Order: sequence, then structure tokens, then C-alpha cells
Amino acid sequence: MKTLTKEMQSAITPAKALELLKDGNKRFVNNLKVNRNLLQQANETSDGQHPFAVILSCIDSRTSAELIFDQGLGDVFSARIAGNIVNEDILGSMEFACKVAGSKIIVVLGHTKCGAVKGACDHVEMGNLTALLSKIQPAVYDEKTVTENRSSSNNEFVEKVSTINVKRTVTAIMERSPILKEMIEKGEIGIVGGTHDITTGEVHFYDDALIIK
Repeated sequence: MKTLTKEMQSAITPAKALELLKDGNKRFVNNLKVNRNLLQQANETSDGQHPFAVILSCIDSRTSAELIFDQGLGDVFSARIAGNIVNEDILGSMEFACKVAGSKIIVVLGHTKCGAVKGACDHVEMGNLTALLSKIQPAVYDEKTVTENRSSSNNEFVEKVSTINVKRTVTAIMERSPILKEMIEKGEIGIVGGTHDITTGEVHFYDDALIIK
């Protein structure tokens, strides 16, 4: 697998970027990862990097974006924070990745059995975690189909909240970053939300949280 150059990155469309991620996840699920010389890639990217995607995912140890999408050094920007929430620092990082460094797609990636989402469902308060979980709380309140046992012990409720949280984050990125919104509207970049199943390894992208022109 060749290390991405500026020319290769420029030739990738937002739709192609999504296809590359889907193909990589298929390889991961089928344990057919591409043979890479990571040391060589480290050397080839030492003077510059040209990732085609920026992926916002959870800090969960089972959800490394590079692994589940079978990508190498220099391929993706990876922003990780509990509950895959968005804040000014994450937005700034995404703006750098897309506007300055040339990435073609933003992915907001949640995952099943997310501890941060469970904490928000249980209204956990603990130190600095309180403020972080408060950013997931709106997704808890937006989930209205489950009327009983709205806690982390109800797996169905947790997964529904997790899905809403991902979609809310996709919306928030466009609402809070005029730079990224303009790039999306012009078709320069795409944005999509999805969920990684930690049991199967499969990533499911949401059609109603996908904007690629």
C-alpha cells in the first residue's frame, strides 16, 4: 500500500474517501489487512502528511480508527475523546485537517456498549467527567421511544442514545464551524456518522447522517 502523497490526496473525492474507509473496514472484519511497511511509511511522511480523512471517535481501547479501517501512517487524522463529543478544540482540529491539510471527509464514529454513553444515561457526576457527560445528555433526552428503564442496564436504550449522540455531533459540527459547513456545501469535503460494533468489528454508516455532494 502506497503512502499518500499530495497528488494522491487531491485526486480523492469525498465519495471515494468514504469508499476507501468502507473497503478498509471490510478487510478488518475479514482479517485481511493490507501488508504495510510502517517504518517505511514513517520515513516517507517525515517531511509532510496528506491524510484523506479525519475521524472523531471514542477513546475506547477497542475502537482505534486506524485499525478498524485498516489504514496506515499518514492516511487519517484521528481525534479521540470519550463519547465522541465535539468541542472547540475538536472543531479547530477538524478545520485544520480539512482546510489546511486537505482531508476529504469527516467521520463521527460512535461504538456499541459505550461507557461514556452509559454514564450519561445514568446521569453520572464525577469530577471533570461531569462536564463531558453533560454534552451527551441532550441525546439521552432526545431518545423518547424507550419509556421504561432508561438506564445503562437497558442495552436497547444505550444504543439508541449512542446513535442519536453521533447524529447530533454531525449536526453540531456544521452548526458550529462555518468553515467546515462551507466546505461541505461546496462539495469540497463530506461528512458522515456511523457506529462501530465492538463485537463484530463492522462499521455501519447512517444514510440520514451523510452529506456528500
